[in-house]
Amino acid sequence: MTVPPYVHILLVDDHPLVRDGLRARLEAIPHFAVVAEAGSADEALHHAATLTIDLVLMDINLNGMNGIELTARFHSMYPEIAVLMLSMHDKAEYVMQAVQAGAQGYVLKDAPATEIIAAIETVMCGGIYYSAGLSKQLSRPLAPALLLTRREKEILQRIATGKSNKHIARELNLSVRTIETHRLNIKRKLGIEGQAGLIRLALEQTAVV
Repeated sequence: MTVPPYVHILLVDDHPLVRDGLRARLEAIPHFAVVAEAGSADEALHHAATLTIDLVLMDINLNGMNGIELTARFHSMYPEIAVLMLSMHDKAEYVMQAVQAGAQGYVLKDAPATEIIAAIETVMCGGIYYSAGLSKQLSRPLAPALLLTRREKEILQRIATGKSNKHIARELNLSVRTIETHRLNIKRKLGIEGQAGLIRLALEQTAVV
């Protein structure tokens, strides 16, 4: 998939200065358009009901309903709208909760503009993205998964840190095809369908330690 020719973005953050900075960074990209801003869940839902929105850039800390709860609401009411978390929280627990709520990505607020742009483009291509700054938090040993072999656990841990099949193959001195087979076996054993479900499980397993 390719990035749509025009991405309509809703900024959700309770700090106007943060929204101003984000708008300036994003509108420097010709195919990005910030169509609305919201400082609360009610405002965000109003914009979703009245405007064309492709992606929500969502903060966690909001007055009233928090960003994770609002993400779940968006996922239920507007499944065609992608949600990308942009947060100061770098704990794996927050990432897991956001992905479980339906977010397609999680980026730290101190990430450079190039990473936020890359995250938006990845999500708009149907992928899942989370900030490179989270890798340390997400690389803790996984909780036991009794159905998985030692090798499958190793691969699942690396999936949680966002590594590609090629990267995992290089680290474990295996072929890319072997990694692909292991991923399929993990999904089959645990009843997971699709890439998003696999990443969600990997984050959940990482976060419980």
